[in-house]
Amino acid sequence: MKLPRITSPHATGSNRTQKVMLTLLAACAPGALVLIGLYGVGTLFNLLWCSLIALATEAAMLRLRKRPIEFFLRDGSALVTAVLLALALPPYAPWWLSLIATVFALVFGKHLYGGLGQNPFNPAMVGYVVVLVSFPLHMSQWPAPDSAPGFGEGLRHIFGLASQAPDAWVGATVLDVVRNNNSLTMDELTTQSSAFGHLGGRGAELVNLAFLAGGLFLLWRKLFTWHAPVGMLGALFVMGLLFWNGSGSDSHGSPLLHLFSGATMLGAFFIVTDPVSGATSNRGRLVFGIGVGVLTYVIRAWGGYPDGVAFAVLLMNLAAPTIDYYTRPRTYGHKKPERGFKVGD
Repeated sequence: MKLPRITSPHATGSNRTQKVMLTLLAACAPGALVLIGLYGVGTLFNLLWCSLIALATEAAMLRLRKRPIEFFLRDGSALVTAVLLALALPPYAPWWLSLIATVFALVFGKHLYGGLGQNPFNPAMVGYVVVLVSFPLHMSQWPAPDSAPGFGEGLRHIFGLASQAPDAWVGATVLDVVRNNNSLTMDELTTQSSAFGHLGGRGAELVNLAFLAGGLFLLWRKLFTWHAPVGMLGALFVMGLLFWNGSGSDSHGSPLLHLFSGATMLGAFFIVTDPVSGATSNRGRLVFGIGVGVLTYVIRAWGGYPDGVAFAVLLMNLAAPTIDYYTRPRTYGHKKPERGFKVGD
């Protein structure tokens, strides 16, 4: 008797991981193009240099671990980490800073825990935080949108050969301006500083809108659910509304300013949606996103760094197993979720 064909409930398809990673890279394109348009060759160099270092580091670690190099290089995960790092780093960061960030991301954020699918922390944020804490001066050198160095001068800055000091073109971001304000009202601050745009930071609001467009494309392609990004953006908006003192000198900026400044949209759609280092259930992803949004605002308003997305993500990565424990969905046939066994059972 011929037995019926039994199929598993798993997703099928040829190299699904590679397709997901390529789709993520495509969704990053609008933000990358806006960054290149605003800041010039620096972002493009970051993208090429970080990608090269990521592939070389991935190959070296795979060889060290005696894993098939070509198979794992083709999944695209190392390229996604490199691109996210390149887009988050200052456009004219020294070449060695990008190298350190990328190597730390791949080695200590990914392979130290067993490779793709086993890392408890988002690798790109691991590399970013390492260089942010170690080299805060270099990580704060963002050019103003209308004063970025030209092609040749920009490359000389990256390789430490520039004749012009960075002070000639570096400008404070809007989150820097708001955090360091002591006495001016928001109206006075907006008038005196050129860092403000219409919704958020000048230039930064365009970048955030571009990443928002890329994120909506990913939602349309159903690469992730809405829970984590909506949780993060909603919590950030509510926190901004609760602690917004209008135009007062102690105001931390409007909710819209926080949504369209810094790495908000990049974090909401490309970082907190990481299926490996985040929560697994839909309810858990919502809680995870809310935690990232609250922590991002707290760090921006009262912490020592102007943008807290990376720190917020890593802190919530630590909480992800606990969130999973308490938000585990009900198993079919059970009245309530199973939460493991107590000691002594």
